[in-house]
Amino acid sequence: MPYRRTENVARRLAARRDAIIAAARQTASEGGMAAVQIATVATRAGIAAGTVYRYFPAKSDLVAALLTEIAEREIGALRRAADAAPGPLSALSAAIMSFAGRALRDRRLAFAAIAEPVDAEIDASRLAFRKSLAAEFALRIAAARAGGHLPEQDAALAAAALTGLLVEGLIGPLAPDASGRERDIVQSLTLVALRALGVADARARGLVVQTKMPTDAD
Repeated sequence: MPYRRTENVARRLAARRDAIIAAARQTASEGGMAAVQIATVATRAGIAAGTVYRYFPAKSDLVAALLTEIAEREIGALRRAADAAPGPLSALSAAIMSFAGRALRDRRLAFAAIAEPVDAEIDASRLAFRKSLAAEFALRIAAARAGGHLPEQDAALAAAALTGLLVEGLIGPLAPDASGRERDIVQSLTLVALRALGVADARARGLVVQTKMPTDAD
């Protein structure tokens, strides 16, 4: 019986931590990382601020945990989209489209997680997300190159450039208004990215014509 009670306590603690992270995510989606304050998140989660502090002693700890959760979720979605593709070049295209579509679906949160100006202690966690994203793209570029679908190139360098292209084109200050144009923007950016990597006929090869915008279930 004591063991069962311990398991139940652990589940409750994990569920409460998840609820805090979910509340922080919703807050960031509405107002960016600057809006993620302990008191605000506690209110949204329906708990006392002191409870949040038991899990996260400072705002920076809460934001770091939130960024880790966002990174795991987005990298996971990117991998699932790529792994479902029939070949390495299609996988690369699917990875790009997955990231782009999800970023446009919640543009405010994507900006907060990747590009919003933040304190140095928080920026380190965000940089880890960008590095993970670039590393995933590098793997897909290297696989497509090894399969003879891309010209010889430095996969890591190309992935860094691809990450910058997507961030600036989707959520940066120069990004166009995407309202009602999400599918077109995802396709256009994917075409630009693939051409930059050496695929001149991406549309003709059907790599972007079946763009699937992500849903809440993805």
